[in-house]
Amino acid sequence: MATVLPFKGIRYNPEIIDDRSAVTTPPYDVISLDEQDEFYKRHPNNIIRLILNRAEATDTKEDNPHTRSAAHFKQWMSTGVLKQDDTPSFYVKAITYNHEGQDITRFGLIAIVGVEPFSKRIVLPHEKTFSKVKSERLSLIKATRCNYCPIFSLYPDDGSILGTVLGAIEPLSPVDDFIDEQGHQNRLWQIVDPEIHQRVTKAMSDKRLFIADGHHRYETALNYKQFLQKTDPTFDDGHPANYVMMYLCSMSDPGLNILPAHRLIKAVTSEEVQQAIEASRSYFQVTDYPFTAESRRQVEKNFLAALETGSDRNCIGIYARGASVFHLLTLNAGVMDQLFEDELPPPLRRLDVSVLTRLIFMKILGFDTARLDDETLIGYASTHDRALRAIDNGTFDVAFVLNPTRIEQVQEVAQKGLIMPRKSTYFYPKVRSGSVMNTLVP
Repeated sequence: MATVLPFKGIRYNPEIIDDRSAVTTPPYDVISLDEQDEFYKRHPNNIIRLILNRAEATDTKEDNPHTRSAAHFKQWMSTGVLKQDDTPSFYVKAITYNHEGQDITRFGLIAIVGVEPFSKRIVLPHEKTFSKVKSERLSLIKATRCNYCPIFSLYPDDGSILGTVLGAIEPLSPVDDFIDEQGHQNRLWQIVDPEIHQRVTKAMSDKRLFIADGHHRYETALNYKQFLQKTDPTFDDGHPANYVMMYLCSMSDPGLNILPAHRLIKAVTSEEVQQAIEASRSYFQVTDYPFTAESRRQVEKNFLAALETGSDRNCIGIYARGASVFHLLTLNAGVMDQLFEDELPPPLRRLDVSVLTRLIFMKILGFDTARLDDETLIGYASTHDRALRAIDNGTFDVAFVLNPTRIEQVQEVAQKGLIMPRKSTYFYPKVRSGSVMNTLVP
């Protein structure tokens, strides 16, 4: 099924860039404007200039973030800041991070993977995407013709593929080893052994791949391939755009971790929130957690503990700007089956994000699909603290606090060819941009 191959990766030249922490970043879609500015200041060759070039008031069709990204890439290649490896390789990325007081390491194989339409069920999505984001990413790839950051995907594994990869890097020294701004250790190994390449490619050939993070980028790769098929008479089966760079993580890797993707909403009044709370009592058991300035910390702790305790019962927390109360909504049994039996398959009806999207956002608050597709009115946070503080500081009007989606739910939804609401998962940590790049130029 999946075609997983080695490739000649493009990496920062260690003879010129000796500190990878100064030039790599998280993926473009989790970088705020303030963080973008910080990465700009960190180093003149920071990959932020490629993946998320800063917009300027003087931008034109000939001079804009995408054309500047392409110009930087070309210059850095010509001056040796970036250098393409001579030998086709697999790259193994290890990220060691602290979670709940314990150091955990997650491994991923960076390779190129055949780009196939979802209808072939070789590469499977699990989330909806934003139309505007895909259009913007397609413009970037047309200008730059390069994968700057791998798509994060999962593959089912009894441990044998992961074992082969770990065995291959055991005698090797990492080509990269640095601590990023989040305190995570990032290590990268390069596997050039053709025998290992063949073993891994063969083992992957009967696998389905599940996109964990990077749905927009994968759909952009599909769109770019289709664009070239229509416009480039030289396009053939050997063209690099038939493939896209991926970070492939085994589902049996103990370092695989999913955080919640809390929703942050703008343009909702306090009156609308209160009306929604009252309307929700027809479908949920609503528990209120009022607090004062003095009791806030303890009440917040109790609220979040109750949310976690209800992780198997479709519990959703709500906190609105200007309110001195947290609300915990616990879905009554059978509600989703009664309301959406004809619209949503059972695996989707059981998801907290479906309860939030279909029942709270659409039915109770009256959001339409255009409202849900407007990324300027919806934000996301992966921690309780960030979600609640975004309301306290007035950045957003209301937070919907969720428990994380479980990995078995992701797999079930994808295997059945279903699609979760946008941002249903937050796989942690993110895979950094800039460790390895993949050119799409023949």
